[in-house]
Amino acid sequence: MNTTSQKQTIFPLKGERRKGLLILLMLMALPLMAMAEKRDDTKYLAGAVPEVNGIITFTHTFSVPDKTQADIYARIQAYVKQLVADGRQDLRTRIVSEENNTIVANVEEIMTFKKKFLNWDHTYFRYLIIAECTPEAQVKMTITKITYYYMFDQDGKNGEHYKAEEWISDKEALNKAKTKLYPRSGKFRRKTVDRTEEIFQGAEALFKN
Repeated sequence: MNTTSQKQTIFPLKGERRKGLLILLMLMALPLMAMAEKRDDTKYLAGAVPEVNGIITFTHTFSVPDKTQADIYARIQAYVKQLVADGRQDLRTRIVSEENNTIVANVEEIMTFKKKFLNWDHTYFRYLIIAECTPEAQVKMTITKITYYYMFDQDGKNGEHYKAEEWISDKEALNKAKTKLYPRSGKFRRKTVDRTEEIFQGAEALFKN
């Protein structure tokens, strides 16, 4: 058998190989495309990001009737301090105030949109959190003054800075019909709604069981 012919049989021509790779990539992408089409963004549409006097402000209030104000505050105080400890450690992540059974803190976290090999899409997510424990055994939590620092390098340069009001509000993140999220700002809106819910639910979970 001719050696050249044998090599061509074992190793496809470059064009054939490229065509086969393209088909393989298309097949691999089909499940991802199907998932994207099935995504339900209902919870992130109009009203999901509340505004108070033009400032995006998430709030959550819950009761703990079987605990004293002091007991409640001790747990909430530890919870907020843990958020600060888990955040990026610099001057922007700190406890601002602790008085009158209320704790206020600035927190900066890393918010990840997608993480793959050599591709980490993320932003620095900053917010002010206020947690007040009332004599009526209630916890009133607020997350506001939200900003994003996107695609910044390690020196804190060459990135994009957005305030929540100009990026994830109904006006900026939804189409005119209020039925879809814009692709770029939409991913910030989804993650912010999910993260604020997670923080509020984590605080309430401290008093269960």
